[in-house]
Amino acid sequence: MEVVATAKWVRTTARKARLVSAMVTGLPVAEALVVLNYSPRSAASDIAKVIKSAAANAEHNYNLDASSLRVARVEVDGAMIIKRWRAKPRGMAGSIFKRTSHLRAFVTDDEAPANVRKRTAVKMPRTVVPTPVVTPAAAATPAASTETPAAKPRAPRRRAPKPTTTEEAE
Repeated sequence: MEVVATAKWVRTTARKARLVSAMVTGLPVAEALVVLNYSPRSAASDIAKVIKSAAANAEHNYNLDASSLRVARVEVDGAMIIKRWRAKPRGMAGSIFKRTSHLRAFVTDDEAPANVRKRTAVKMPRTVVPTPVVTPAAAATPAASTETPAAKPRAPRRRAPKPTTTEEAE
């Protein structure tokens, strides 16, 4: 059974909130709250509140076990934009958009949602350090010649002498 909780007019942009909601989709509620608690994003606290509310709704209204709840999805919709302005040079005004969003969290007591893939550890590919290719001609030359020569210090530039006029010469 899916249980929903909503939070309207949350003062965060929908784009930033969607990044956070993607982190917790498919996780158990307890694990999702831990992830959100340690997330550096400011929208994480708002999404955590909505998930807690959805879990409380499931427990209180439908008598579901809190330990078996899983975050099915978190929908984030853009809401009204509060428009302000700030004075700019030459008598102009600069726009300031204070964006808001509506959050909707769905929790379920099903095992794992079918449309969400399981989280697994990602294996990082090993980086291969390329070995230098030595040609037969380069192998015959001494090692000192293969090194790059040190940059010579540059002499300071000298200014050209000022042209003298005939009056100064006399």
